[in-house]
Amino acid sequence: MEYSPSEFLQKIKKAADHIGAYLDQSTKGEGPVIKQKSAEDLAASLQVEEWIRKGGIDDQHIDDFLPTFLENSMHMHHPHYIGHQVAVPHLASGIADFIHGAINNPMAIYEMGPSSSVIEQSIINWMLEKIGWFKGDRLTDFRDIPGNGGGIMTHGGSLANLTALLAARAHIAPDAWDHGNDRDLAIIGSEVAHYSILRSISIMGLGKSALIPVQTDDNEVLDVNQLARTIEDCKNQGKKIMAVVANACATSTGLYDPIDEIGSICNAENIWYHVDGAHGASALLHGDITHHMKGAEKANSLIWDTHKMLRTTTLSAAVLFRKSEEMNATFQQKGSYLFHDKEEPGFDLMPYTVECTKGPIATKLFWVLGAMGEKGLGDYVAGRYYLTEDIYHLLSQQEDFHCPYIPEANIICFLYTGGKAGNEFQLALRNLIVKRGNFYITSTEVNQVRYLRLTVINPHTAIDHIKNLIEEIRTCANQLLS
Repeated sequence: MEYSPSEFLQKIKKAADHIGAYLDQSTKGEGPVIKQKSAEDLAASLQVEEWIRKGGIDDQHIDDFLPTFLENSMHMHHPHYIGHQVAVPHLASGIADFIHGAINNPMAIYEMGPSSSVIEQSIINWMLEKIGWFKGDRLTDFRDIPGNGGGIMTHGGSLANLTALLAARAHIAPDAWDHGNDRDLAIIGSEVAHYSILRSISIMGLGKSALIPVQTDDNEVLDVNQLARTIEDCKNQGKKIMAVVANACATSTGLYDPIDEIGSICNAENIWYHVDGAHGASALLHGDITHHMKGAEKANSLIWDTHKMLRTTTLSAAVLFRKSEEMNATFQQKGSYLFHDKEEPGFDLMPYTVECTKGPIATKLFWVLGAMGEKGLGDYVAGRYYLTEDIYHLLSQQEDFHCPYIPEANIICFLYTGGKAGNEFQLALRNLIVKRGNFYITSTEVNQVRYLRLTVINPHTAIDHIKNLIEEIRTCANQLLS
């Protein structure tokens, strides 16, 4: 059935009642963080096949369907959600999703989404300003300014990394778009670079062997001395270095590569420098923690996810360039139905992105900033960094816990040492914690050692919740050992 506008609004009100109850329960920390049924049982409870085959969801069915759907979803607003690098979104971001869901303005060309296009360019200018790449007088200065940076929003950091590396290739091998890749291209990066870097290299047809890994230290931070040697080795082998990639910060540990030192090396060698700041670039928003991003202005490109530390719903990320002309050269393609001379009061974004139909994802961050302001958002980011340091000190005081490093961001790895040694026990401990559903945490390996891992991204999480987690870990450990 087709919904009339009035029927649509009635169903939205119905859904809002259930979502409101779900959010209220979650933020109060009531009930489990997660329930895990088998996929088959959950599909049966949701009557998935029946609805696909017959349709006909009306107001009464919403009352039946949504409570089950929400009960079996991850309760990310629960203070015990301390898991993946996915934002607990500010509810203002949901307003942007709701508006787009109703009006559907893909805005890669200006005439299809003027309001969203203006907001995206303003948000890009705001991010460029934080790095030091914006030369305009105000965020709504859309002129073509000499020396200005550029950028585009993409659906996620993986696509942003791909876009940045395509720009790096266009810089060193401008004929590659027409004639294919040079066989001597190389990309240098940390041996623990995000998987999307290697995936991008393979998508580009360079082959995974084009990634030359740089040795890291015991905590998987890139060693600049090893970087210098790797660059020299590549030059001696006749390779053309397409880019050097730095982590800001590493997904596993939350530790930053030495961004400033790497930038100095790359600038001196005239090598494209890319900073994967998907998670850690948000440190640019608060003076107490901006030192982690020192030297970011030396990069040629930088990515920055808003659906991590900037409290937007998924997916929303920016790929940013120190020079707008480097962004402009990334794609060399024509489509007569889209790319043609026309009079318009704005600007088309399609020439700068992989995506043809691109959602108005910058509006998510606009609504968050509209609610919090840039100071409020910066205080939130710094507050999560501070809390993570407090968690480190709390865990370090426990005789049966061990932290391998002092955290730099809002990610912390640790071991429970009161049980059996070894990776299998730590993983079994994490799995039991999740199965019980009282907390949601993750796990990772650092230099082949399996750790429990927290991403302190939830604005509702406080130190008392971590004290409860410590007891939950001990309870689970005793259960495994009994």
